[in-house]
Amino acid sequence: MSLSQRLRPSPAPPPAPAAGPLARLGRLCARRPRTVLLCGLLLFAALAAAAAPTASMLVLSRFEAPGSESDRVAAALTEDFGTGRTNIAVVVTASGGDVDAPEAAAAGERLTAQAAAHDGILDASSYWTRDRAPTLRSQDGAQALILASAPGDADRVRREVLPGFLEEFTRDTGVVTSQVGGGEAVFLDASTQAASDFVRAEAVIFPAVFLLLLPVLRNAALAAAPLAAGVFTMAGTLALLLPVALATELSTFALNITLVMGLALGVDYCLFLIYRFREELAAGRTVPEAVETTTATAGRTVVFSGVTVAASMAVLLALPFDFLRSFAYAGIAVVAAGITASVVFLPAFLALMGTRASHRYWSRGGAAADGGGFWSRTADRAMRRPLATGGAVLLLLAVLAAPALGLRLGLPDERALPEDAPSRQAQEQISQGFTAEAADTLHILPQGGRPGEDELDAHADALSAIDGIARVETPTGVFSGGERVDGAADHHSRYDTGEDVRIEAVPTAERLDEDPFGLVQEVRSSPADYAFEVGGYPADLVDYRDSLADRLPLLLGLVLATGFAVLYLLTGSLLLPAKATLLNLLTLGVMFGILVWGFQDGGLADALGFTPPGALEPSFPILMFCIAYGLSMDYEVFMLARIKEEYDRTGDTAAATSVGLQRSGPLISAAGAILALSFAAYTTSEVMWLQMLGAGLALAVLVDATLVRALLLPASMRLLGRANWWAPPLLKRLHRRIGVSH
Repeated sequence: MSLSQRLRPSPAPPPAPAAGPLARLGRLCARRPRTVLLCGLLLFAALAAAAAPTASMLVLSRFEAPGSESDRVAAALTEDFGTGRTNIAVVVTASGGDVDAPEAAAAGERLTAQAAAHDGILDASSYWTRDRAPTLRSQDGAQALILASAPGDADRVRREVLPGFLEEFTRDTGVVTSQVGGGEAVFLDASTQAASDFVRAEAVIFPAVFLLLLPVLRNAALAAAPLAAGVFTMAGTLALLLPVALATELSTFALNITLVMGLALGVDYCLFLIYRFREELAAGRTVPEAVETTTATAGRTVVFSGVTVAASMAVLLALPFDFLRSFAYAGIAVVAAGITASVVFLPAFLALMGTRASHRYWSRGGAAADGGGFWSRTADRAMRRPLATGGAVLLLLAVLAAPALGLRLGLPDERALPEDAPSRQAQEQISQGFTAEAADTLHILPQGGRPGEDELDAHADALSAIDGIARVETPTGVFSGGERVDGAADHHSRYDTGEDVRIEAVPTAERLDEDPFGLVQEVRSSPADYAFEVGGYPADLVDYRDSLADRLPLLLGLVLATGFAVLYLLTGSLLLPAKATLLNLLTLGVMFGILVWGFQDGGLADALGFTPPGALEPSFPILMFCIAYGLSMDYEVFMLARIKEEYDRTGDTAAATSVGLQRSGPLISAAGAILALSFAAYTTSEVMWLQMLGAGLALAVLVDATLVRALLLPASMRLLGRANWWAPPLLKRLHRRIGVSH
C-alpha cells in the first residue's frame, strides 16, 4: 500500500464551492451556454477587427538608454555638428583590387556624394573624403568604407530610410561593388527575418499542438477548444495592445512573444478546466453542477495563475526601455485575454458537450481521483526517501546550471543573423578586412566651454595611448599610439564648428570584440583638463547595459515579491511561497546554464546552425527570466491549489501532496509539453536571439514540469510536514480576511 493510501481518509467528492462571482458565472454558463458562446463569437469578431491595425503600429527599437551620457552626446552631434551616430556603413570593393586607383577613387567619391544626398541621410564621409584615413581602408587595399548617419528613431531609419538606401547602394558598377552594413542594417535584417520565422513557426505549432491534444483529451472537439481559446487570446491580446500602441512605442519583437504565449497560455488554462470538469463528472456530479464547480475552483486557480504570470511580466515596466516595456504590456494583455477565453467561454462549451466531454480514461484512471496513478506513485516514492530524492535532483540541477557561472555580457552584432544575411556579410568584411571599427567610433565632447588646443592635444594623446584605440582625430591633428602622426586634416571642420569642438576615437576590432565595456570605461576615465562626455554605438550599449544593471535588483525584488504575495494569498503560508521561490530559481539556473553553454559558448551551434557570439546581449536573458519565472509560478499555483484543497479536506500533508500531484500532474505534464513545443518552434528561426529564447524557455518549462514538480516538490513537502503551512498568527488572521479560500 502506498504512503498516500495508508495516510489518506476514504475519498469523498469535494464539497460544493461557496457562492461567489465565479460560481455565479459557472451557473450562467451552465444555464445559457449558447447565449454565452454567441456573445463570445461576437466579442471575437470585434477583437479581431480591433487587432488588425495593431501589428502595423508596432515599431522597431534600439538598445539605448534615454537620458544617458551617450544619448546626450548623440543629440549634441546632431544639433551642434550636423552629424550623428554612424549607423550605416557601405563597404566599397574595387574591382581592380586597389581603392586608390584613379577610377576606383573617383567612383568612391561619387558614391560618397550620392550617399550624403540620399533622402534621410544627415551626413556621409568616406576614405576618399577624409584624407585617406587608414582606419577606413582594408588591410589589403581592396576595400574602403563610406560612413553615413541617418537621424531619427529606429522605426524611421529602418522603415523609411534604409530600404531605399539598400536598393541604391547594393550594386556593381563594374569599377566598384558596394554592400550596406552597419548597426541599423543588421537590426533591420533581424526584425525582417524574425517576422518570417514567426509565420513559419506558427504554421508548425498549430497542427502540432492539435496532434498533442488529441491523445491527451481523446476527443477531437475538446482538442479543438483549447486551440480556439488560443486564437481568441491572440486576437484579444492584439486588440488590448491597440490603445497602448497609440500612446507609446511597442516593439515588433513583442508580437512574437505575445502570440506564442497567447496560444500556450490559452491551451494551458483550458486544459486545467477540462481536467477539472472531467473529474467532477467522474465524482458523480450532474453537468450543471460540474460546470459550476469547475468554474469556481479551477477558474479561480486560473485567475490566480494568470495574475502571477502577468505580475512577473509587469515588473518590466520598472525599466525605462521601450523595448522591454513592450513585453510587459504584451504579457498583461495575453493573460487578460487568456483568462477571458478559458474562464468565461470554455465552461459554456463544456456545458454543451455535457457527458460527451467525459472519457473512460477517468473511470479506468479512477486512480486519478483517489491518488493511485503515476504521479501519485512518483510522489510517494519521493516522499519515502525525501533527502535522497531531493539531494539527487538538486545535484543534477546544479550540474545543469553550473555553466551559468561563466555568463559574459557583450554587444549584439551581426553574428545573431544567418550567414547569408546581406548585412552580416557586409559586417564580416569589415571585421575581417579592417584593423579598426570605424563605424563604431567613439565621440568625445568637451563640456563647459571650448578647451584650448594644448588641452585638446594632451587629451587626444592620452586617448590614442589606450590599448584598443587605433586612431584619434581632433581639429588640430591626428594621434596614434600615444603621439601625433599628422597635422590638422583638410576636413577638420567636422570637429570644429567655431563654438564647439569634438574628438573622434576609432577602436580596434579586436578590443571591441574582447572587451567593449572596458574600452568605453577607459575612454571615459582618460585624463583631461576639462569635463567631457563620450558617445557612439559602443557607449550606447554600455549605458544601456549599466541602466539595466542599476535596475536589476529592483526588477528581481519585484518579481520575487509578487510571486511570494500571490502564493501567500493562495495558501496562507510563509514557507510554501519561500520554498516555491527557491525551486523556481533552480529552474532559472538551469535555463541560464543552457544559455551560456549552448549559445554563448556554442554548444548548440552545430545543431541549430548559428555562430556563437562569445557573450550574450543582456536584454533577452532578463526578458527570459521574467517569462520563465512567471511560468514556473504558473505551475506552482496549479499544484499548490490542488494540494491545498486536499489538505483543507483531510489535514494530512503527505496524502494531500500525493492526491494533489495526481490531480494536477497529468495536466502539468501535458501543458508543459505543449508550452515547450510552442517555444521550441522558435529554435527553427535563423535569428540567434529567437533560437536562444525558444530553447531556453522550452528547457525551463520541461525541467520545471518534471524534475522540480514531480520530485523536488513532494520531497520538500514531506520534509517540512505540517510546517509547510506555517505563518505567524498575525499573518494567519490577515489571510483569513484577504486570502482566497476554496
